[in-house]
Amino acid sequence: MPQTYDVVVIGAGPGGYIAAIRAAQLGLKTACIEGWKNAKGELALGGTCLNVGCIPSKALLASSEEFEKVGHHLDEHGISVSGAKIDVARMQSRKDGIVSKMTKGIEFLFKKNKIAWLQGFGRFVSGGDAYVIEVANGEKRETVQARHVIVATGSKARHLPNVPVDNATICDNEGALAFGAAPKRLGVIGAGVIGLELGSVWRRLGSEVTVLEALPAFLGACDEAVQKEAWKVFTKGQGLNIRLGVKIEKVTTRKTGVLVEYTDDKGLAQKLECDKLVVSVGRIPNTDGLGAVNVGLKVDERGFVEVDAHCRTNLPNVWAIGDVVRGPMLAHKAEDEGVMVAELIAGQKPHIDYDCIPWIIYTSPEVAWVGMTEQKAKADGIAVRTGQFPFAINGRALGTGQSQGFVKIVADAATDRVLGVHIIHAHASDLIQEAVTVMEFKGASEDIARICHGHPTLSEVVREAALAVDKRSLNS
Repeated sequence: MPQTYDVVVIGAGPGGYIAAIRAAQLGLKTACIEGWKNAKGELALGGTCLNVGCIPSKALLASSEEFEKVGHHLDEHGISVSGAKIDVARMQSRKDGIVSKMTKGIEFLFKKNKIAWLQGFGRFVSGGDAYVIEVANGEKRETVQARHVIVATGSKARHLPNVPVDNATICDNEGALAFGAAPKRLGVIGAGVIGLELGSVWRRLGSEVTVLEALPAFLGACDEAVQKEAWKVFTKGQGLNIRLGVKIEKVTTRKTGVLVEYTDDKGLAQKLECDKLVVSVGRIPNTDGLGAVNVGLKVDERGFVEVDAHCRTNLPNVWAIGDVVRGPMLAHKAEDEGVMVAELIAGQKPHIDYDCIPWIIYTSPEVAWVGMTEQKAKADGIAVRTGQFPFAINGRALGTGQSQGFVKIVADAATDRVLGVHIIHAHASDLIQEAVTVMEFKGASEDIARICHGHPTLSEVVREAALAVDKRSLNS
């Protein structure tokens, strides 16, 4: 007789493992299915984010930023350093250690909360009063029954047709995180989050980086003011060679590296020769092999599981969260959906405001935003007032030597409600959270302006931007 659970979560990425933990906290008998194996062939929890995504990339970004600081920015503090070298193997070892610590931490949390880790990959076999799910680990097969199923199978890198990713010479995010040395010439297809972050890592470590982007605009999802500032910083300031509006024609692996043939924004044929190539053209939902057809689970033509605002699928007691459903492919969005679904199963009434989910790009400086851009608000017919304030005249920013960027606030002209906040700065990822909190509580720019902010702090720039909405900035 198969073991029966109140909740079975398929996938142990950020959404899946958080959903399992919250379900267990609420007294539900919970199991989580995960068959991910790391480079050593060891089973590991955490999914893409912890193993080959968010966590390892941030570790490498931090290491590369420290190296650049030593080589280019310490002299302004009166600190002289000569002969600085980067030990890439040691840097990678540090990254791997952080990943291991995090994944082992999830194992501990599973044991603490009495969550059964079913090792392998799960697929639906049949439905009914309880769903039958098969767990496959190599040749080993077992089945379990679940009253509720949460699909949290995540996403995988999108590959281009006729571009063979081997994660040695032509790489997706996994291969680009594991280089044994900085390539002399690095090509990146895609100027999205992954492309810019990984390009930044290896540029700081000595690579000549060329980024090829199909879209005509740079960071098109960002507010136009941020787009312009980021373009200036990343190209003129840091030397990233970013080419927009290109069309990839052919990619050829050669003994000397990779040849990329493409058409530029003027329709002219161009060639890029590089030692390694990173393909970062987005991600696709990981639903193949899920057995959706066996139970009639609706999956659209792009592979996304169809859900309502509360992540319910078309099947009773089957839910889906994270990268496998609509909305941004963000770990924190998946986590909040996991909590929401677990609480709904337990009879509670949670809610997620998808307009208040922050976006972050961990370049240097970081780019972060939440809510509407000024352009989106105007396109929707909303009259707005905006306030913008630079870090260049903030005492704390100047003291730390991180004075690039600004904060911009977009507020409803009639009600003053904050509709969007946009930040470019070294610490944008942390600063954006004040904006998220204010927007969750439907706050106004005046609310931010009237709150006392510590001095000297970077958060004062958020307050000054709020004051600027009413044209009464105190320090400009």
